[in-house]
Amino acid sequence: MLWKTTFMLLLLASGAASEGCLGSDSAGVAFTVTRETSIGNAQLSELSGLVKSQLFDEVYWAHNDSGDSPRVFALDREGRSLCPQFLKSCRTQEIGERDWPGQAIELAMNYDWEDVAILQGDLLIADIGNNGNARRDLGIYRVPEFNPEAVERTRALTFYPIRYPDQRKFPAERWEFDAEALFTDGAEVFLITKHRESGQISQFKRGAKLYRVPLRSSVEPNVLEWVAERDDLAVVTAADISPRGRYLAVLGYQTLWLFSRPEQPEAHWFSHLRGQLDLRPFGMGQVEAITFLDTSSLMVANEGGDRFRVDFVDAQPPEPARDD
Repeated sequence: MLWKTTFMLLLLASGAASEGCLGSDSAGVAFTVTRETSIGNAQLSELSGLVKSQLFDEVYWAHNDSGDSPRVFALDREGRSLCPQFLKSCRTQEIGERDWPGQAIELAMNYDWEDVAILQGDLLIADIGNNGNARRDLGIYRVPEFNPEAVERTRALTFYPIRYPDQRKFPAERWEFDAEALFTDGAEVFLITKHRESGQISQFKRGAKLYRVPLRSSVEPNVLEWVAERDDLAVVTAADISPRGRYLAVLGYQTLWLFSRPEQPEAHWFSHLRGQLDLRPFGMGQVEAITFLDTSSLMVANEGGDRFRVDFVDAQPPEPARDD
């Protein structure tokens, strides 16, 4: 641990009801931010996705952004790489020497991998980056979780092509068809979009849409199902649901939003904003990865591999959504 900053914020989360978007609750959430050791593997140079394993204790799966080879990295709680000890290329003595190239994912390519989630014991790797809003080959790879200390490579079982129901032109007229956030809720899969000014790759605008992702076909495009949208989210880069399903954490370049589980039949994951944290005072840089450590703690990481722990206390926590 390099240093620790404790910054308690009591923030009110509120939102006005608008077309296609239910109103938000107002509640207080106290956040504590702690900077932790950085990831010591130079091969993981542009971290874009992060998720905690459901099969292996204290294993965290990570991957690089666009243009990298198709591979994943397994990390322990301290950010150190995990690799098969029987390989000479597995250097595990000192963090500074970690140059393990990760486990290759065969039958896949990294065009623009943006996030990773877990569904029923498999990794879902989201090749959904669409900066220019012109791609027609978006999709999600399904890869079985494997023991990172016993397996040096694996393969994708399936690639699910996806498409947005409301995109008609490539590039689109409205640049609202890029996404960097994928998460699962039980057997359901969702993504959250990241918006730009039309024709301006480097100029972002506020707003995000929530889509349900059906994974039915590996041949025909799986058409996303629009769920909701909010205009108070901006530049969303990652998302994750807490272990008991109480909370959804949504990460942006400057803000972390915390939503509680929808309780009414007509509600959705964007319905109840519990709190939000301004990330700018902590010097986090360009954060693009988030995962829950436990029911009230998060790991946030930037592209360079700097890691931050965010703990929170909800003044009015929701009821448990699922049993332990």
